Amino acid sequence: MRRLILLYLMVLGFFSEKMLHAQDPQFSQFYAAPLYINPAFTGASEYTRFGVNYRNQWPNLQASFNTFSFYADHYIPKYNSGIGMIITTDREGAAGLTSTTIGFSYAYQLQISENLAFRPGIQYSFVGRNAGFQDLVFANQIDPVSGAIDRTITDPSVANSDLRVSFGDLSIGGILFSRNLFLGAAVQHLTEPNQSLIDGQSPLQQRLTIHGGYKIYLGSGPLRRDLTYTYAERSITPVFQYKQQGQFSQLDVGAFLHLEPINFGLQYRGLPFKPFENFPNNEALIFTLGVTTNNFNIGYSFDFTLSKLGIDAGGAHEFSMSYLLNFNKPVKVPRSRWKIPCPKN
Repeated sequence: MRRLILLYLMVLGFFSEKMLHAQDPQFSQFYAAPLYINPAFTGASEYTRFGVNYRNQWPNLQASFNTFSFYADHYIPKYNSGIGMIITTDREGAAGLTSTTIGFSYAYQLQISENLAFRPGIQYSFVGRNAGFQDLVFANQIDPVSGAIDRTITDPSVANSDLRVSFGDLSIGGILFSRNLFLGAAVQHLTEPNQSLIDGQSPLQQRLTIHGGYKIYLGSGPLRRDLTYTYAERSITPVFQYKQQGQFSQLDVGAFLHLEPINFGLQYRGLPFKPFENFPNNEALIFTLGVTTNNFNIGYSFDFTLSKLGIDAGGAHEFSMSYLLNFNKPVKVPRSRWKIPCPKN
């Protein structure tokens, strides 16, 4: 019954302009998806960086959500600038609504003082969306006597629509950071482009994201087994991310413990004091485990569902991976070059 209700609401929301409140995909390991949450992160590693993110939400339901993202960025020291590209695909629910986004971003690093910098960034994206209804059954396809399904009958609501749309999209953002503190904000879908797959208007509402944290060093670990003659890092980094899109809002808050090379994270997602249409806004507890080397990061997280949907839906599994390259010198990337003190998983 829960699956039927979820499917019913998705179909209604898809075809009714008044009920359509589309939300962007989200990543629990949001700092492992830097170009996705804020274009100002472009080139922030000050090297060439490649990364992938994958999220599978509610895998036990037919109406699951799958998101994959690949990004690459490069820092140009001569111009204090970063350039990057991100490709994101997202498949939503049983209706098979698929979105593909290809974005190009630029950021400039402005050194305000010896220990304070600001990075503004901008991203322009090409977005394509389409829906496939091969897995759905419409009322006029069901024989009222026998109950047999005839998929050769086309539902009139989609008969004259190609169910595809493409549009351009613009995002901006900025990050202010020091050796320990970082605070950023971004606005996606600045022009609110029309995303309707059928005749009519359905603007993609702006998404505001505010994120930040503070790294607290806990002393030194053992000497690293490399040629730097420095100690392994021991730190804890409290972080937060606030998201608002239309009438929906959410807060991620938690902390990451880094015992080099291992990372542990625990976060809470929700806004219990701000319910949505009388539903409590308690979504998930997020557990994260990661490993960081000189130039390679890998992480896994699991969302334990706290909402009424329950853990029977399967929660959410998420994987992230990034790799740093230095084309100037064939040496390992020193950890000291991670300028923004974000969690490393």
